[in-house]
Amino acid sequence: MGSANIANQSDGISGPLQGIRVGVVVFSHYPSDPRPRRAAEAMAQEGAQVEVICLHNSENEASEEVFNGVRVSRARLKKRRGGKLTYMLQYASFIFNCSFRLAFRTLGGRFKLVHVHNMPDVLVFSALVPRLLGARVLLDLHDPMPELMMSIFGLHAESRAVRWLKFFEKLSLGFADAVVTVNLACKKIFTSRSCRAEKLHVVMNAPDEGIFQFAETALHQSRPAEKPFVMMYHGSIVERHGLDLAVQALERLRRHAPNAVLRIYGNSTPFLEAVMQDVAKRGLSGAVQYLGPKNLNQIAAAIDECDVGVIPNRRSIFTEINTPTRIFEYLARGKAVIAPRAGGITDYFSEDSLILFELGSVEDLAEKMRIAHDHPDQVADLVRRGQVVYQKHRWAQEREVLVDLALKLVGGAERTPHRKATAGSAAA
Repeated sequence: MGSANIANQSDGISGPLQGIRVGVVVFSHYPSDPRPRRAAEAMAQEGAQVEVICLHNSENEASEEVFNGVRVSRARLKKRRGGKLTYMLQYASFIFNCSFRLAFRTLGGRFKLVHVHNMPDVLVFSALVPRLLGARVLLDLHDPMPELMMSIFGLHAESRAVRWLKFFEKLSLGFADAVVTVNLACKKIFTSRSCRAEKLHVVMNAPDEGIFQFAETALHQSRPAEKPFVMMYHGSIVERHGLDLAVQALERLRRHAPNAVLRIYGNSTPFLEAVMQDVAKRGLSGAVQYLGPKNLNQIAAAIDECDVGVIPNRRSIFTEINTPTRIFEYLARGKAVIAPRAGGITDYFSEDSLILFELGSVEDLAEKMRIAHDHPDQVADLVRRGQVVYQKHRWAQEREVLVDLALKLVGGAERTPHRKATAGSAAA
């Protein structure tokens, strides 16, 4: 696909970023990774010519395509879980690949902005050639790498590996012209050790409003005794997300509410296999239903069929600062959420807007499940208050922070309130 095709991506789209060439780099799959997709499409909707470099997911995926006005170029590398050496080799290979692709792409015209998503932080250095030629660099920190690696590999805060991660984080943030991250908890971490506060901005992981359309919480109606009380878990099925804790809590709940069931959605992992073996040992095979991976539209439909969403995280340095997007997905569809009492969540939600349990506690999680089962009217009131918080952080709101930052970086004028409102309506 030549540069002439690139120029046609934004034909018919006028906006403050019209004609601006934006490169996006993400060590993940596109368009299935929601944050890079929302960001890239937001810039394309404002007239930018956006080119994404990402990983190749399957043989059925095209190496190059235009998706929703965004050019996608896939490197034939596969993301694999493994030890620290596996991660390092994958990261190094992808950084080299992206550096070459970005440098080559400049032959068709210079980039004005390169938007790099971590992980890893050092992926930002793949933008070296465009930066030398005048491009501005925006680093998007989805997760703080030291904390995430400590959680995954059980590393100590003072270990050599963590010190190196903090050193590379500092270099990466210093190289970028501006930085965005996902919540206030992460902002506090980065500004305390690596980044000037004025350089860092928060753009939250709000769900796609075209898929998770806002719905008022339903008025309570008595549930027939034979109708199951459906709890739902979706997302990555890894140990830190605590699916095993949800199973243990469900076992306790069913002594009080034998109609309670747990539906699980997500890609199969070795951890899921271990959890399902435990499910069988506990005699819960009929109550715990693994329904496989689903796309976002299917997840939204599954949420509509559940009574409450469960985010059963176990305690770790990472889950203490995380604000799961799933909270907003449930609230958008008018459903209650049982979530951990952790800083990344309580920065936004209080006890009267979510059903909060003590992070990592099976006993408290089971008790909150019982409350959700027994007191639907009180829970409906919680949902309504939680939706007020969600409304303040809808993607129509969050995208404005991102687009205005992009405009500032490339030297454009900030949009007027009228244009912001128009763009927000289009995004919704």
